[in-house]
Amino acid sequence: MAAAPRPRTSTREPEETARRLTAWLDRRLPGAKAANIAVPQSNGMSSETLLFDLEHPRPPVRACALRLAADPSAYTVFPVYDMPRQYRTMRLVAERTALPVPRVLWLEEDPGPLGAPFLVMEGVAGRVPPDVMPYTYEGNWLHAATDEQRARLEDATLRVLARLHDDVPAAEADFLALPGAGRALRRHVEAQRAYYAWVVDGLPRSPLIESAFERLTALWPHDEGETVLNWGDARIGNIVYDGFTPAAVLDWEMAALAPREVDLGWTVYLHRFFQDLTESSGRRGLPGFLRRDRIEARYAELTGHRPRDMDFYTLYAALRHAVVMLRVAYRRIHFGEAVAPADPDTLILHHDSLRAMVQGSYWGGVG
Repeated sequence: MAAAPRPRTSTREPEETARRLTAWLDRRLPGAKAANIAVPQSNGMSSETLLFDLEHPRPPVRACALRLAADPSAYTVFPVYDMPRQYRTMRLVAERTALPVPRVLWLEEDPGPLGAPFLVMEGVAGRVPPDVMPYTYEGNWLHAATDEQRARLEDATLRVLARLHDDVPAAEADFLALPGAGRALRRHVEAQRAYYAWVVDGLPRSPLIESAFERLTALWPHDEGETVLNWGDARIGNIVYDGFTPAAVLDWEMAALAPREVDLGWTVYLHRFFQDLTESSGRRGLPGFLRRDRIEARYAELTGHRPRDMDFYTLYAALRHAVVMLRVAYRRIHFGEAVAPADPDTLILHHDSLRAMVQGSYWGGVG
């Protein structure tokens, strides 16, 4: 399943996008042009990313990355893409922490030039753990690394979360507060319910996802703790590494105010997602990497906050990922890349592990 053909993510033509980007650059920096444009193939199912060289006599050629809001005609993964919100988040994190957030060169809110708002950032050299094929499969740099090298990468990644959660005052990130009543966790979950309702509007509903929402209610934390700035898509596939050290922290479109454990649960589960897929294909994967028990212990050492209610938060991460996967699957059906099955739950790649979490049997013997 992990080797299935990559679903369509855009209806834009790369050559036309390059032409329009060069025209836009020339208005911002006369004489500038976009050259050597490339589309990353290993990561990203939501916004589009283009890598290019900015050619101009002054400054000299520099590598850039363009983050373009999703093509509205491409059956978008999310209902709203707020590029100014991402821009503001990246500026805040860069100002308040030492985290390697790429420097944003331009924010374009007008959809006219490229068909949607976008950011242009300085490019950062390095390596990203791939989603396709997943880094848990043989044949990529992270799988080929030594246990000691992966341990260094794991620890450095947890330091990213610790610094983000500790160093950015929540009051300065209040523009990331989600709408609704109640504390941050309640708002976060209600936003996911609204997102699920949008995904299944006019389409078959998922009994499994709905049972996961019910299970969340039964596991709801007695004390959700402090509210912090969450990265949102907190996983190693959204970091550029220089060797095994983070060189750029990417993809801030899911950032929000929430308990610390929302990010931690996502980090834990998104690795488990790839590891489970790998094991289901008869491969060993990386069973000693990003283990839940070690992540919880190391985060407590770094921050003084011992993660709580992680059965709730890992289930929540698996549920959130299931809603995204359901939307991606319905998009494939929309474009004729797949046929709708009788049971919509089978569209969720990790339906077995999500069901085990709902039943409370998943974490038995799993780190």
